[in-house]
Amino acid sequence: MTELLFVGVVTPLSWWVYVLIAIGMTHVTIVSVTVFLHRCQAHRSVILHPAVSHVMRFWLWVTTGMNTKEWTAIHRKHHAKVETDEDPHSPQIYGIWRVLFGGALLYRTESMNRETIDKYGFGTPDDTLERKIYTPYKNTGIIVMLVADLALFGIVPGVLIWLVQMIWIPFWAAGVVNGIGHYFGYRNYQCKDESRNIVPLGLIIGGEELHNNHHAFPTSSKLSMRWYEIDLGWMYLSLFERFGLAKIKRVAPKLLFQVKQQSDLDTLQSVITHRFEVLARFTDLMSRTCAQENLPFAKSKHTIRIKVSSFRKWLSQRTNLLSSDEIDAIKFMVNNSAGVSRISAMQGELISLWEDRDATAEQLLIRMREWCRKAENSGIDALSRFARELRGFSSKPYRTVAGVA
Repeated sequence: MTELLFVGVVTPLSWWVYVLIAIGMTHVTIVSVTVFLHRCQAHRSVILHPAVSHVMRFWLWVTTGMNTKEWTAIHRKHHAKVETDEDPHSPQIYGIWRVLFGGALLYRTESMNRETIDKYGFGTPDDTLERKIYTPYKNTGIIVMLVADLALFGIVPGVLIWLVQMIWIPFWAAGVVNGIGHYFGYRNYQCKDESRNIVPLGLIIGGEELHNNHHAFPTSSKLSMRWYEIDLGWMYLSLFERFGLAKIKRVAPKLLFQVKQQSDLDTLQSVITHRFEVLARFTDLMSRTCAQENLPFAKSKHTIRIKVSSFRKWLSQRTNLLSSDEIDAIKFMVNNSAGVSRISAMQGELISLWEDRDATAEQLLIRMREWCRKAENSGIDALSRFARELRGFSSKPYRTVAGVA
C-alpha cells in the first residue's frame, strides 16, 4: 500500500530528484510571471513571439490559476496608486505582515473589483482560448496540474510538488515582492514611493527583487541598473531575442559622466530623465553632510530627535510617510539652521527643474546653470561637489526597436 502512494508514470525517484523537479517547475512559473505577465503584458516593454506567449499563458493557467487581464490590471493600478489607500497591496497601508503572508488574499479581493479590471486591464489577450477556457475556467487549470502531478509522480510526491507550485507565487510574488519590495532593502532611486531593491541578485524571483529599479523605470525590460545587479528575467529575454523569440522595445537609459565646463541641453535632459537617481544622490550626500555636522538631528523644541531616515524622506518628498511631529521638527530645524535651510531651498529649486511643465528647455537650462553657480558658491562643500558632478551628467538614451512604438 505504501509503495502505491509513490507509484506514477515516472519510476519512483530519490527525494532530491523530486525537489529538483519542484524547483524546475516553479522556476518556469517565475519566468512566465516576470517575462510574460509583467514585462510583456503589464508594461509593454517587450514583444514575445506568439508561441512563447501562449506557452507561458498556458503554464500560468495550470500552475497559478491567474488570469492575464486581472493580473495586468492589478499591477498597473499598483503603479498608478502606489502607496495610497487605493494601492491594492502596499505594506505602508496594510502593514508588512499582512502583505507578506496575505498578499494573495489582497490580490483576490482586488481581482473582484470590476472597475479596476475594466480600467487597467486593456490590451491583454482576448482570443477564443481566453474567452472560452482561461477566463471562465481559471481555477480548472490548477486541477489539471494536480491530476498531472499525481499521474506522473504518485500520490505523495505529486501532492507535495503541487502544493509547492500553488504556494510559490502567492508567497514570493504577492508576498515578498509586494511586501518586502516596499519595506526593506536598498534604493538606487528616490522615487516618491517606498520601493526597494531586496537584494542585487535577482535569481529566485526572476529579477523582481530589483523592485526600486523597476519603479524608477517601469517600462524598461531590464531591471538591473548597476554592474553588481543580476536580472535573471533579462537573461532569458536576451536569449529569446537571440533566437528571434522576442523583441526588446525599451531598456532604461544609463547615466554617464563627462567633463564639461558648463551645463548644456544634454545635461538638462539627463537630469530630467534620471531625476530619481539625481535626487537619490543629492539626498544621500546632503543627509550624510547634515548628520556629520549634527545640523538637523538634535532634539528640537518638539522634543523629537530627527532620524537620518526621516530627513531622507523629507528631502526626497516622501513626507506622507512622516508623522506630523516629525514634519514639525524638521521644519523647526530648517528655520533655525542656515545650513539646513540652504540645503532645503536648493533641493526645492532642483526638483522644480523636472516638475515645471510650462518652462521651455532654454529657460530650464538657464535655471540649472544658475543652480550650479549658487551651489558652488554656497559655502557647503558637499553642495559644491554635487554641482560639479551634476554639470557633467550625460545620458545614454533608451534602447528602442525600430518601428516599434
